[in-house]
This record gives sequence, C-alpha cells and structure tokens, in this order.
Amino acid sequence: MNINGRDEMTPKVSRRKTEGGFLGLLHAAALIAVLAGAVGSVGLMLRAGYRNPSRLLLVLFAFWVLSPFLVLVLANMASKRWSIPTRAALYTVMLVLTAGSLAIYGDVALGPPRAKAAFEFVVVPLASWLLIAIVVSIAALISGRPSRRGDGG
Repeated sequence: MNINGRDEMTPKVSRRKTEGGFLGLLHAAALIAVLAGAVGSVGLMLRAGYRNPSRLLLVLFAFWVLSPFLVLVLANMASKRWSIPTRAALYTVMLVLTAGSLAIYGDVALGPPRAKAAFEFVVVPLASWLLIAIVVSIAALISGRPSRRGDGG
C-alpha cells in the first residue's frame, strides 16, 4: 500500500541500468567496430597470404589475428559490473585497436609486396593483447575495483 492507501503494483526495476547517452553510443560503436574489425582483419590476412600453399598455416594465422577481437568481446561481456570509467576505457580500446589493426593489415595486404608480410600479422595481435591488458588494468586501478552494486548483496 502507498501513502494514499491504494495498493499499487510497482514494476521491479532492473538491477543493471542500461547504458545511455555517450557511453551507450560508445558501446554500440565499439561492438560494431570490433565485429567489422574481426571480419576485415581476417579478410586482409587471407588477401596477404593468398599465395601461401599451407591451409593449416592460414587457419592458425586466422585464429591468431582473431584472438584480440575475441578477447574484447569476452571483456565486453564481463564489463557489465565494471565501473563506468573502466567500461569507457574498454570501449575506447575496442575502437582504437580495431582502427589500428585494420590500418596496419590494410597497408600490408593492399600495399606494395613485402618480403616478410607475416611479421605484422604476428606482432599486431600480440601488441593488441598488451594494449588491452594495460589500458583496462590502469583504468580499473584509477577508478577503483569493479562495481559490485546491483548484485543483491
């Protein structure tokens, strides 16, 4: 019953607020970018390695090139309880990493032929992993521990 004596059913509020405003736009853009970046990166890797006779090597390279994008998607799924600054840092890394990867892979695949075209496809995912770990860790340290609000306890 409320103050007026009426018995009202109030809808339960979701424990997790949906992201709105700038953070919501950043999140949507980051997810779209990561998906497009994953597809584009593998496409560019296949273009650069089209003369390679080893299909197994191309498959292994594809998994390696995809690995940072998969980590970003998993981090995005885990980020629902993270603080806003940490999520913003993650979304920004998603955008920067995607743009950087596509720029580097595009230069290798579409630019002049190179003697060692595989080098970038080995180093960029490794550098991406490091960038993700460093930026998200620093953002989490600066903003405090991930938010535990809304977990019922």
